[in-house]
Amino acid sequence: MSRLIAGLQPVRELLRARPGSIEVLYVEAGESPQLAALVRFARDQGVTAAAASRGELDRRAAGARHQGAIAIASDLQMTPLEQLAVDEHTLVVALDELQDPQNFGAVVRSAVALGATAVLWPEHASAPLSAATFRAAAGAIEHATLCRVPSLVSALASLRERGVVAVALDSSGDVTLGTVDLKGPIVLVVGSEGKGLRRSVRNACEHVARLPMRGPIASLNASVAAAIALYEVARQRA
Repeated sequence: MSRLIAGLQPVRELLRARPGSIEVLYVEAGESPQLAALVRFARDQGVTAAAASRGELDRRAAGARHQGAIAIASDLQMTPLEQLAVDEHTLVVALDELQDPQNFGAVVRSAVALGATAVLWPEHASAPLSAATFRAAAGAIEHATLCRVPSLVSALASLRERGVVAVALDSSGDVTLGTVDLKGPIVLVVGSEGKGLRRSVRNACEHVARLPMRGPIASLNASVAAAIALYEVARQRA
């Protein structure tokens, strides 16, 4: 199957990471220096951009904000769970039925930026890999190792057998995240926007940790919480 990638940064990162996956690239005709630079970059990667009108791009984008650039590319490749490399640097982000494409994409962006080795999620009741997800990830998804599994609980058990410690983020956690040793192989588990972690997923984790909140708000957006947790891992490992 093919997928649609819309927006300057998502298209630029696609060209940087997977130029061979691009089936066609449309760039708005005009005098925009940014779009002209994108066309030159595409040419350097061996991809020819087709000029398109604003109306044609609007039609092809089907509501996605495109900024004058759209690519049609082959579907993202999933990595089977058993093929995920596990060593002392392993840092997996697991998403428990995260259903908002913006949150999903934002988590992927933070995961790639802060050194996560994979992003893992269950195939049911999760956000689709859509143009909105790709845009929210700002191109980072092209650099991510993606693993979609039938059961998150089973995946956590499998990773545990390989020495990976599962740490769930929950506002009612017994300990603060900073007190957990995050220097070894870790899977950070983030709950959904409304329900948080499912009980079965929470029980599959070795630690349930909270972020140290100082203000009157008890919890954070899922993608913000994930970014803070990823930073804490990076801080400890540094």
